[in-house]
Amino acid sequence: MGRLLVLLLLGVLANHSVMAQDGFHWKVSTTDGSQSRNVWQVSSRQLFRNCPHAFTIRKERLTGGRQEGVDLITVNNGRFTITVCPTRGMGIMNVKMGDLELKWDSPVKEIVNPQFVNLSSRGGLGWLEGFNEFMCRCGLESNGHPGTDKFINNVGDEAEMELTLHGKIANIPAREVHIVVDKTPPHAIHIKGQVDEKLLFGPKLELHTDLVIVPGSTSFQINDVVKNVGAQDQEFEMLYHANFGSPLLEEGAEVVTASKKVTPFNDRAAEGLDNWSVYEAPTTGFVEQVYLLEPKADQEGVTTALLHNKAKSRGASISWSVKELPYLTVWKNTGALADGFVTGIEPGTNYPNNRSVERKAGRVPVLKPGEARSMSVQFNLHGSTKSVAKAIDSIAALSMAGEGVDEPAEVLELQEKR
Repeated sequence: MGRLLVLLLLGVLANHSVMAQDGFHWKVSTTDGSQSRNVWQVSSRQLFRNCPHAFTIRKERLTGGRQEGVDLITVNNGRFTITVCPTRGMGIMNVKMGDLELKWDSPVKEIVNPQFVNLSSRGGLGWLEGFNEFMCRCGLESNGHPGTDKFINNVGDEAEMELTLHGKIANIPAREVHIVVDKTPPHAIHIKGQVDEKLLFGPKLELHTDLVIVPGSTSFQINDVVKNVGAQDQEFEMLYHANFGSPLLEEGAEVVTASKKVTPFNDRAAEGLDNWSVYEAPTTGFVEQVYLLEPKADQEGVTTALLHNKAKSRGASISWSVKELPYLTVWKNTGALADGFVTGIEPGTNYPNNRSVERKAGRVPVLKPGEARSMSVQFNLHGSTKSVAKAIDSIAALSMAGEGVDEPAEVLELQEKR
């Protein structure tokens, strides 16, 4: 058995693996192409003599149509399967644990290579041409609504620019992608990537991300660092656009949060304020409703939002620090199934107004030269009534703590249509 293990390890190491002091490390994609492979895979059986939870990791490259050249990394941790797309800014395409799925059925069926997305089309709404991820990032220079904003151009004058919907980061391929498996139990799996948003006379921002998946666990965590590598102060925005559709989203499904304030985004959202947290069945012609929340947090500054089905037997929750991501947006888009039946639960550094609106409200962070900002978001899968009830009770405790009952909703000024 020992000799077999040695042979298996040698096979893995020959497949461009590096045995670091703390674990196994593979470069599966780099910008120079030297480590880029169309298909690559490894399993716990190849790495460890005894692993409590079997896992597999696979990297593949898609072909055909608008998904030509798209890379995917799929991890099965023994409890759930998760698929990451380095080509689309390290977004998460879907997660599946038994009959619980974190995904939505977008009218966009392919995993679209960003080279086929025109962000400026349809008045700056071109981002929607590739939008079908479970979780994508919105940023880094800006996110929110398309529209005009001001900037300083290459000759030092104030000029106008047209911002596109939700920025560029979800449509920028990662320039470095690494996979690391910890040598010591529980043998955490890390999917690491670097995505750059840089240009001459413009932002010089780097996203360094680490998706952490523990074998046998029912949760996963995203650890991001955004760094300004330029020599001048730089604004940035980040919003984690987590999107849920059928079967978790259904008539009677509900989002549960602890909040200080719930604000309708516009008059259309105000129409549904009394039932803002409960979802309708798919409805042809439904016009989206958006709600802006100020989350309550525990003593460590951590808050949680949960989406559960009508029966409270399945759910998914998101936890994060309000010190890193102070704002939460809930997007309700319960249109017809064919049109995209979906809701978004979206922690962020800001609300999804145009950057000019958020700047005026003081919600656009600034990074000094060389400064970095860390953000972590944890997703938990709830596959039973007991697990959902525990999450609801935890959020109820947050709601009762601190500042007491929620404040009355009020409409923010200077808002635009989403």
